This record gives sequence, structure tokens and C-alpha cells, in this order.
Amino acid sequence: MVFKRREKRSWGSLVQFLLWPKGGWTRAALYVKHRLHRLPDNPEKIARGIWAGVFTTFTPFYGLHFIVAGTIAFILRGNVLAALLATFFGNPLTYIPIGIISLRTGEFLLASEGLGHDGENLVSLFLGAFLDLKSNLYSIIIGGPVEWNDLIIFYQDVFFPYLIGGIFPGIIAASVCWMISLPLIRAYQNRRKGRLREKLREIKEKSTKFRK
Repeated sequence: MVFKRREKRSWGSLVQFLLWPKGGWTRAALYVKHRLHRLPDNPEKIARGIWAGVFTTFTPFYGLHFIVAGTIAFILRGNVLAALLATFFGNPLTYIPIGIISLRTGEFLLASEGLGHDGENLVSLFLGAFLDLKSNLYSIIIGGPVEWNDLIIFYQDVFFPYLIGGIFPGIIAASVCWMISLPLIRAYQNRRKGRLREKLREIKEKSTKFRK
């Protein structure tokens, strides 16, 4: 195939790319910003899509953020592609503080004691829940024993507080990004339209001179 990689990427290099993309996260953020500015839609819809994407990063639905962001953007009549790009607000550099803030807020709102999760424990808890779920689904297929107690504890102590607690900081962060992005995108599009009009005017002037 024409676009197939000549050398197959190893799992190690793939994980490294996900944790630290080529050029670093600063370059990745600049690329996302550039793509958002050039989306062929009105600034209001793009900004609503950004709101949906940023808000989604405060939900515990890891692995489903694209689906969640796209659904929220569709409901809000925002740009779905902008929502998908905005989910990069959540990355290995921000997911741990986002998770801790969301979990602490949820524990406060639910008046639960909390388990004192730090960033490392939070990652291991989600990874453990994923492995338990995978193991149980496999057991269902092959007819083996299924044990849901660990997942029930994870849901009660981590997932549900995270889900509830992520709503308020998610709304705040998404609204701030919406307020910042809307005027920036509008100004960029107006400036781009001005440049296009100027180029068209120059082309018309050149064609007029050529006819004379």
C-alpha cells in the first residue's frame, strides 16, 4: 500500500508516541490550535464543539472520549470535528490533575470519606478496573466464573464520585476555553477573509491590465 509504514511500529514506540508525541505536546497543541482555526464552519459552532471536547476530558469515560465529545457537540449543534480535536485538552500531562480535581470534588459533593487517591493510584485503579472488566467479559464468553465485586467497589469509590465531581470543573474549564476561543476564531476567520478579498482584488486588477 502507498501510505503504509515501511517499518512496523512496535508497541513500545506506540506507547511512547501516545505519552510524548514527536515534537512534544507543545507542538501537538499548536497543531490542534491551527486545525481549529481553519475548520470550515462558523466561529460559534466551532466554539461550541471546543466546549464539548474540553468538558469531555473531565469525565471518567476513558477510551470513549471521542464518542462522548461527538455526541455532546451534536446535541449542542457544535462542530463535531472541533469537539474531537478539543479532547486533546486531556493528555498525559493533564489527566492526572484533572482526575484528582474531579475525584476530590465528587467526594466533597457526595460527602464521602475518600480513599486518598494520588495520581499514581488513580491510574492503577482505572487500569485494574479495565483488566477486571476484560477478564469478566472473557469469562462470560468461555463460560468461566465471573466476579464483579472489585468493579462494584471501583464504581462506588472512584467512578461515580469522578463522574459527579467532574461536572462542575468541566463546565468551568470548558466555558473558559469557549470564551477564549470564540473571539480568536472569529478574528482569525475575518482576517483570512480579508486576505482572500485582497488577493481577488489583485487578480482582477491584473486581469484588467492584461486585457488593456
